[in-house]
Amino acid sequence: MQKKILLLMLFLAYANDVYAQEAVLSLSGDSLVNIKTESAEAESKTEVSGSVSEEDDGGIFSFLQFWKDKKPDVVTQGNEQNASVKEETYEESLIRMSNEGNVDADLALGYIYLYGDTEHKIEVNYPKSFEYYQKAAAKDNVIAINNLGSLYYSGIGTKRNLLEAAKMFSKAASLGNSEAMVNLAFIYLSSKGELYRPEEAMTLFKQASDANNFTASFMLGYAHYKGFIVDKDYLQAFKLVKEAANKGFDEAMIVLSEMYMNGYGTPQNYGTGVKILNKAAVQGNVEAMVALANILATGTKYPKNIVQAHIWFNLAAVQGVEEAAKKRDFLAKSIKMEELLQAQSMADTFKPKPSSITQYINQTFGKNVRKYIDNKSPLNGIN
Repeated sequence: MQKKILLLMLFLAYANDVYAQEAVLSLSGDSLVNIKTESAEAESKTEVSGSVSEEDDGGIFSFLQFWKDKKPDVVTQGNEQNASVKEETYEESLIRMSNEGNVDADLALGYIYLYGDTEHKIEVNYPKSFEYYQKAAAKDNVIAINNLGSLYYSGIGTKRNLLEAAKMFSKAASLGNSEAMVNLAFIYLSSKGELYRPEEAMTLFKQASDANNFTASFMLGYAHYKGFIVDKDYLQAFKLVKEAANKGFDEAMIVLSEMYMNGYGTPQNYGTGVKILNKAAVQGNVEAMVALANILATGTKYPKNIVQAHIWFNLAAVQGVEEAAKKRDFLAKSIKMEELLQAQSMADTFKPKPSSITQYINQTFGKNVRKYIDNKSPLNGIN
């Protein structure tokens, strides 16, 4: 049964694969405005064959991220051929334009029927959304092809079909859509059986990274960092991870901080590593909070600051980290009453400030995307 879309996303969580329940597939949002209408002649370069059941993929994606703030901007035109005909509604105008072959109207209708449009009193209609994305995809519109893949993947407006989703992503990827490349790469990393293709996933990440997709840059960089499929190469890992970290991705900041602290791919600089870790913690990343608190509490390689450590442990404890709660309470015994009250007050007023790229990746592929590499590393015996 389809679940209702809650504005930006629909969560379809499948519990079969413990390490990969939060990931989702992204749709091409940037091109929903000022959409190009030229047909692309390139055909899919990646063949996907066979049958895949819902059990085969392990149920690893939650859903997909449609960019709600990038609603297609289509200028509708009235029916000028017959002045006696009553004025068209916005929906009727788009449907007419679609019937006349306007791919922009196809895309707009696909989007509107997916989310509904309160301004024009158009209700959500998943089958119609699928129908119009399919119509635009038939015109080789790369945005529609990628989005259609996401609908196939999540079973929105159609029966869920992972194989068809992979085919759509493959075709959109062959047409140069970097988001489709990343979508397909995550399917290849997270699936079981014939669709588990980690080598092809790395190739896709490389192509998308070259097209300035920072999700891909991080995944490829982390693969080089761990020596997963690609060669272990700290210099290349540092370069790619830093690209994503500089764009504000909190998870990339954690890895980059680790590289600075250990001198992997860059001269060792513990102070820089701590500063970068702090930036990730400020975004609300719990892993960064705990790591930073441990550094400040011990004071072995960085100036000790138990008050700041108490704040970060306190914030991590709120997120359910039991060890952080224990360390917070232990530190409280060594802090003056005035400082303790101030630390508690600062923690109480803390508001995380996740960057846009962090929010996008978390909503699209889930938190801790490193799990796709860590949990399937040959070292862990999972293939």
